[in-house]
Formats: sequence, C-alpha cells, structure tokens
Amino acid sequence: MALGRGLGELLGEVESAYVSNNSQDKDSKVMDIDVSLISANPNQPRKIFDEDKLEELSLSIVEHGLLQPIAVIANDNGTYTLISGERRLRAHKLADIETIKAIVLDIDTFKLRELALIENIQRDDLNIIELAYSYAQLINEHDITHEELSKKVFKSRTSITNTLRLLQLDSYAQQFLANNKISAGHAKVMLGLSENEQKMVCDSIIGQKLSVRETEKLVKELKEKNNPKEKKKIKTNNFDFNPLSNVLSQLQSSNLKVKAEKNYFKIEINSQEDIEKISSYFKLH
Repeated sequence: MALGRGLGELLGEVESAYVSNNSQDKDSKVMDIDVSLISANPNQPRKIFDEDKLEELSLSIVEHGLLQPIAVIANDNGTYTLISGERRLRAHKLADIETIKAIVLDIDTFKLRELALIENIQRDDLNIIELAYSYAQLINEHDITHEELSKKVFKSRTSITNTLRLLQLDSYAQQFLANNKISAGHAKVMLGLSENEQKMVCDSIIGQKLSVRETEKLVKELKEKNNPKEKKKIKTNNFDFNPLSNVLSQLQSSNLKVKAEKNYFKIEINSQEDIEKISSYFKLH
C-alpha cells in the first residue's frame, strides 16, 4: 500500500460496507465487536479529548445509534487495534455499550502509524504541536520531503515547513502553544531564543496579555541585548587650518559662507553669483 492511501480511501470502504450491512448484504465487512477487545492505536497523535464533546457524542449514540463504524485491524490473539474512531470508541465506553460496529481492515502493521497520522492530519483538528509531531513522524519514518508530504496530506509545503519549525521551541513554550495560551504567531517570534528567554517571553505574554506585535518588540530587545551592535567609530582628525586662514578671510570678504573644522573645508553656495565669486578667486590664485 502506497504512502498516503490513508483513511480517506479506507473510510470509503467502511461506508460502503456499512451501507451493505444495512441492506442485509451477507458479504458485509461490518461486524459487532466487544469494546473490551479493542485497544487504542499507540501511535495516535491526539492525546487529549474534550470530555464535554465526548459526553455529547455518547448521548447521541445512545439515542440514534452509531452512524459510522470504526475501523480496526485484527491481532493474532483475537484482539483488535483501533485505526480510526477513537472518539466513537470512547463514547461507547462512556455509555457502557458493550459492542461497537467496526470494519476489520487488512492492513500491514507497519502502515498503522502512517494511517493514524494521516487520518488525524486530514480529519481532526490537532493542536499545532501535535500536528508538527505528526508531520515529523511521517517524514522521518517514510523518508520523504516536505514537498512530497504536502501532496499526501493536502497541505502546502510552506505550511508544513513553518509548522515543523515550531518543534525547535523549548518544551515550556510548546506546552503553552499546545494549550492555546499563546498563538502560533507568538511562538514563531520566539524561535532562536534560549530556553530561559522563551520561558520569560511566554510568562510575559500571559501576564501582560501581549499582542504578537508587542511580543516582537520584546524579543527584538532581548536579541539586541544579547548581541549589541558595535557602533561604528568614525575616525576624525583635528587638522590645523591656520595655513588656510588667508583663504578663509578672502572668501568671507566676498560674502561667502566658509567653514573649516575637523576634516572638511566647506563653502556654502546659495546662488549662481556665489559660484562666480569662487571661480574668480581660484582664477586669481
């Protein structure tokens, strides 16, 4: 099975099988499985589930039944490993429903992680840190480029690259981002800061309710403090202009504004007449 076949295609099989089941098709792949025999996919990126939404789903299943079966693979010992539908499985357990409709897919065990990751990327709203780890796992395990991954999960390459950069953040900042205490905009600004600096900036964002623009200013000040730019020293010489005192006097006597100091000799020109006066002076000398 090629990388990227994923749950998009496989769930089509699930839906078709479910329709067949409702049509009393003897060849239906959907079956009722004891929930106690189904274990969660250990490679599931999502670790946190909204308890209120699970309760709502549980009540809905009790009232209306399960509208779409979960997908599992069979293990050698008679148990099953979940591929898709962890919320539905949790909701069944919450409602104390002993069995759940499931389709058993014939899938290479090695592909289990791939399917879980792609299914979550495409079908769920992972927080951005979970999404970043999902991208990283797919890239590392299947040795693919950002561009190749973008085609598999239908995300832009730029979006994938920018999301992966967030994994460079310290765990403290990652936790703030994962819990939506700071935005991705805040997080991106902190890239490149030390662990302690990231912690300080995170605390400042929360404590002072800093906007992304205000955070940019804070981070800029931190970076400038750490890497102060050496001011360019302009070497100046104080020359002795006494030998030119006669020149200065004669030009000034012609109502020209002349100034000599440090390392320059300046004649201010305000009209064509001034130019002619200067020209006449140098012609005479």
